[in-house]
Amino acid sequence: MSLPVSGTQPTINSLCAGLDLPESVLNFTDVPGGEVVFGSGTLLQIGAKAAAHGGTRVLIVSDNGILATGHPERAAESIREAGLDVKIFSEVHENPETTDVYRCVEVAKEFGADFLVGLGGGSSMDTAKGANFILTNGGKMRDYWGVGKAEKPMLQMIAVPTTSGTGSECQSFALIADSETHAKMACGDKKAAAVVAILDPELTLTQPRSVTVHTGIDAISHSLETAVCRKRTPTSVAYSKAAWKLLNEGFERVLEKPDCIQARAQMLLGSAFAGTAIENSMLGIAHSCANPLTANFGTVHGQAVGVMLPHTIRFNRQDAESAAIYEEFGGSELDARIEELLSLAGMKTDISSLGVTADKIEQLGEEAATQWTAQFNPVEVTAADLAEIYRKAL
Repeated sequence: MSLPVSGTQPTINSLCAGLDLPESVLNFTDVPGGEVVFGSGTLLQIGAKAAAHGGTRVLIVSDNGILATGHPERAAESIREAGLDVKIFSEVHENPETTDVYRCVEVAKEFGADFLVGLGGGSSMDTAKGANFILTNGGKMRDYWGVGKAEKPMLQMIAVPTTSGTGSECQSFALIADSETHAKMACGDKKAAAVVAILDPELTLTQPRSVTVHTGIDAISHSLETAVCRKRTPTSVAYSKAAWKLLNEGFERVLEKPDCIQARAQMLLGSAFAGTAIENSMLGIAHSCANPLTANFGTVHGQAVGVMLPHTIRFNRQDAESAAIYEEFGGSELDARIEELLSLAGMKTDISSLGVTADKIEQLGEEAATQWTAQFNPVEVTAADLAEIYRKAL
């Protein structure tokens, strides 16, 4: 059964009314997998969608926190009603590592899965994608670090986000950390993209406030970093703008009224637009600076990228094209707007409050310079540049 939701049910057209978006964006023409289904209660379409794409033995990949909400079992019930066999794997951990992927592979093989569902946050969807590489092409996760390294066909998959953050449902990449080296490996292949992304805003109503906050800021960072990165295209920028317009308003609304389905829908749709922007472009140094904060201080990713975002906006304004794009998004007050949203959410606005001390700045700068997203920043950076950005964030 669907969760009870009162009031007007949001649609893509109603949420985007007045935003003057091209039809290609409204229809998600540029997602790598194909179909995007949006709307309250759409989770219940999952069985019919899996059957239509030839699934017979469906493995749902999720985590124990999501399992407790009942969403995976509701999905499983829909899949059973479609006449398919289904099993739930709920052992995914946050920031998944290769051990998570290999455990999922073992369960999938034992079950004989021929179709995958990633249901949860980015970690669940990434784990499902990662397992798909190994199930179909063999080897180890590091064999697929990069782009297009899977030579054989892969299983079809449905992605169902329960958070409004990563936009992984609209991407062909799995971000998996090596359990031995802790290096984050971006493994991308168009064959790994979900053939259907189901965006049901009802599923995000069960998020704790902390998850809403951190994933929301992450999505906002995606909309702004993709807008100015070196790989941006007119297509990606269209999705970046659409994402920002929804997220900028939706984030504040969802903080004020967490049970508002309209606000939840704005955030979920904005996150998916931002994820599509990433798929068609790339990120920048806010993410490069965030990863060392997480690795060294255990800072949650959304907090880490959020605290660095205003400083990277200020740094990138030295590039005239980036400055012009920022003007379209929020003018000279864009960095201040991000700080305002962080404060409204009760998040930290300096890295000293995260445990960073001055003697760690140089090390952080060096580590940030090795992050792969740094190379796509609109202004070329060195370790010294990044250290200075951290210093200003103290």
